[in-house]
Amino acid sequence: MKKIDRKRLLREMVFFRRFEDRAFEAYMERKIGGFLHLYSGQEAVATGVLEVVQAEHGVGFDYVITGYRDHIHAIKAGAPAQEVMAELYGKETGSSKGRGGSMHIFDPSVRFMGGYALVGQPFPLAAGLALACKHQNEGRIAVCFLGEGANNQGTFHETMNMASLWKLPVLFVCENNRYAIGTAIQRSTAVIDQYKRLEAYNIPASQHLGQDIEVVMEAAQPAVDHVRSGAGPYFLEFLTYRYRGHSMSDAGAYRSKEEVAEWKQQDPLQILAKRLIEAGELTEEEFKAMEQAVQDEIDNDIIKFAEESPEPKVADLTKYVLDDNPDPRWIGPLQAQGGRQHG
Repeated sequence: MKKIDRKRLLREMVFFRRFEDRAFEAYMERKIGGFLHLYSGQEAVATGVLEVVQAEHGVGFDYVITGYRDHIHAIKAGAPAQEVMAELYGKETGSSKGRGGSMHIFDPSVRFMGGYALVGQPFPLAAGLALACKHQNEGRIAVCFLGEGANNQGTFHETMNMASLWKLPVLFVCENNRYAIGTAIQRSTAVIDQYKRLEAYNIPASQHLGQDIEVVMEAAQPAVDHVRSGAGPYFLEFLTYRYRGHSMSDAGAYRSKEEVAEWKQQDPLQILAKRLIEAGELTEEEFKAMEQAVQDEIDNDIIKFAEESPEPKVADLTKYVLDDNPDPRWIGPLQAQGGRQHG
């Protein structure tokens, strides 16, 4: 592993936390509508894993896909933060031109192949992306992030079986935050340690603490190396915790205050900041200045861009529903059968 720029990674995680905080505030101000699922508390997982993935070929080389808690994965994968926030605002300048909202961030220009609202939906899509990578033979891999709640879906088991059988170059990253919406893992899942479930599919797997970004990166490196070598899939489980509710409508009554407080003692931002301060690489004043600079950037750049961007036009309501340049191999037969006309 290359030398880690720990101060840059700390700033990135501070940025991600403040991005989500401002999204929370904008939602409360009714500037963001629909659903909103925030990543606060889990920043070390996406930041650390994708840092390792991007180390060899850079941002936008490999495919990344995830579920509906997707803002930070998208930004770390290379999607512009301005466009992600604009998408939350439902603006024309958003990454999905205001049509997708929080759960459907999408930017194929950096091979971020989306967040998905359907639980477990990204598993087979990740396998398809990995199969394409294998056929193209250009060294790319697919990285699939999902929570532990998705692992009880049929798509999980079907995908793990095929990924193993075909030795697909896909890295599965399980962000185990202990709750599937408001249901504790002990109440819904027979095998609590998710990495153990992969033994049934002959997929190497391991479990790690997801609150310390250096632990995350150390665990991710051999997993990425394994997948990129052509040896087949790998499954990483990270024990983590979301500090806010499942969504904006979730008051979190199913979690005790003591439990939340205990996990906040393992805040990924504070763990790394404390380590840098103790190592003499950062001072308390520099950390406070970093936080303020990030806050200013989000307020004066990210939020400003979203709020000043135009709304989608009503006249364009049906735009992007059908392909503007349909392939005649399928549109002709479709019309011949009395299907919908294009245009």
